[in-house]
Amino acid sequence: MDSLIAASARALATGDVLTALKHVALRDDPPALALRGIAMAQLGDLTRARELLRRAQRGFGAHEVLARARCGLAEAEVALALRELGGNSEPLSSIATVLDAQGDAANALQAWLILARRVLLLGKLDEAAHALARLEGRQLPPALRAMADLTAATLALRRMRIAQARVLLERARMAAAQAGVAALQAEVDAARIKLDQPAARCLGAGADQLLRIDQVQQLLDSGALIVDGCQRGIRSGAGWQSLARRPVLFALARALAEAWPGEVDRDVLISRAFSMHHYDETLRARLRVEIGRLRGLIAVQAKIEATAAGFRLSPCSATSVKVLLPPIEGEQGALLALLADGAAWSTSALGLALGQSQRNAQRALLELEAAGRVYAIGRGRAQRWRAVPLSGFTTILLLPAALPID
Repeated sequence: MDSLIAASARALATGDVLTALKHVALRDDPPALALRGIAMAQLGDLTRARELLRRAQRGFGAHEVLARARCGLAEAEVALALRELGGNSEPLSSIATVLDAQGDAANALQAWLILARRVLLLGKLDEAAHALARLEGRQLPPALRAMADLTAATLALRRMRIAQARVLLERARMAAAQAGVAALQAEVDAARIKLDQPAARCLGAGADQLLRIDQVQQLLDSGALIVDGCQRGIRSGAGWQSLARRPVLFALARALAEAWPGEVDRDVLISRAFSMHHYDETLRARLRVEIGRLRGLIAVQAKIEATAAGFRLSPCSATSVKVLLPPIEGEQGALLALLADGAAWSTSALGLALGQSQRNAQRALLELEAAGRVYAIGRGRAQRWRAVPLSGFTTILLLPAALPID
C-alpha cells in the first residue's frame, strides 16, 4: 500500500471525506477506485459509489481475494443504504467468512453487522439477533462498536426490552464520541431522543393518554387486559391471542374494550365491525356469529356477556381494560414507520419489508403522497420514496414484526 492510499484510508476512517478524495481523486488503479467509492458513499452519491466499487472489484486480480471481498462488503453497505433488500443473505455471509479466513477480523465483523441491519429492516428479529451474536465479546473499533450497539438497541426496542435498549444506546453514545464521527453521533442522539417521545396512545376509562415506549412496557406488564392495536391482538398477563388476521374480530374487541365497563349497542358493533350503516336481521345474525367466534378465542382472557341492548366485555382476572393504539392508525402507518429512518426506499423494498405486494405498497404511497406525507425522487426503476420528517412521536411500534403476532 503506497503512502497516498494509506493517507486516504486514514482520512476515511475518521470521516474526513474531502481529504481522502484529495489523495486519490486523479487515480484509477483498483485501490484508489475502492477508496473513491467509499468516499462517494459517505458523501451520499450512492449510485456513483457502487459504480466505482464494481470497477475496483473487477480491477483486482483473482488472486487478490481479500481486496475483492472488501469491495463486495462496501458494495453491500451501499445496497443497504439504497434499501435494496431483495435476494438472500448468503453472499454477505460468504464475504464475512472470506474476510475472517484472510485475517481481516474487523471487516468480517462489519459484514455481520451489515447483515444484522439488513434483516432487522425486514423484520426478521431472530436472524438479526443471530448475526449480532457474532460480534459479542469481540474487540471492535469505536465506530463499529457504536453502530453495533445502536443496532442491538434497535433490536431490543423491537422486542420491547426498553431497559436493555437504554443501556445499549448509552454505550453507543460513548463509542460514537470516542470515534469522533459527527454523522454517527447524530444518529445515536436521534435514537436516544425517540425514547422520550410518545410511542402510542392508551384509551381506557374515558381517557386518551399518550405513552412513551417505557410506559408502553409498563402497561404491558401491568396485568391489565389490553386490546393491542399495534400488534392486533389481546393480551392479559403472559397470555396473548393474536387477531392480526381477523380484522372483524379485532374491531369488535376494540369496540367492547373502549366501552368497558359499559356495554356496546348492537347497531354500533355492526357499524364498527362491518362498516355498515343499515341494520337488518342478516347483519344481526352475522354479528352473533362473530361474537361467538371472538368469545371462543378469548375465553381464557375475558368473557363477552349479552345484554338487552348489546354486549359487554368482562375480564376474567384483570382488574382493568385498556386499548393500546399506534400514533398513526391505518394501513399506512407501517409505511411511514419504515420511511421515518430518513432513507430513500424503493417501492419493491417497502413491499418486501411489509410482506405485501409491490402494487399494494405503491397504492398506499400514492395516497400518502396526495396527503403530503411522502414524496418521490426520480422516475421508473430509479424512483425512491422519502417521508416528510415526522416530529413529536416515535414510530417504533408501527414497524413490521416488532413483536410475534402468531
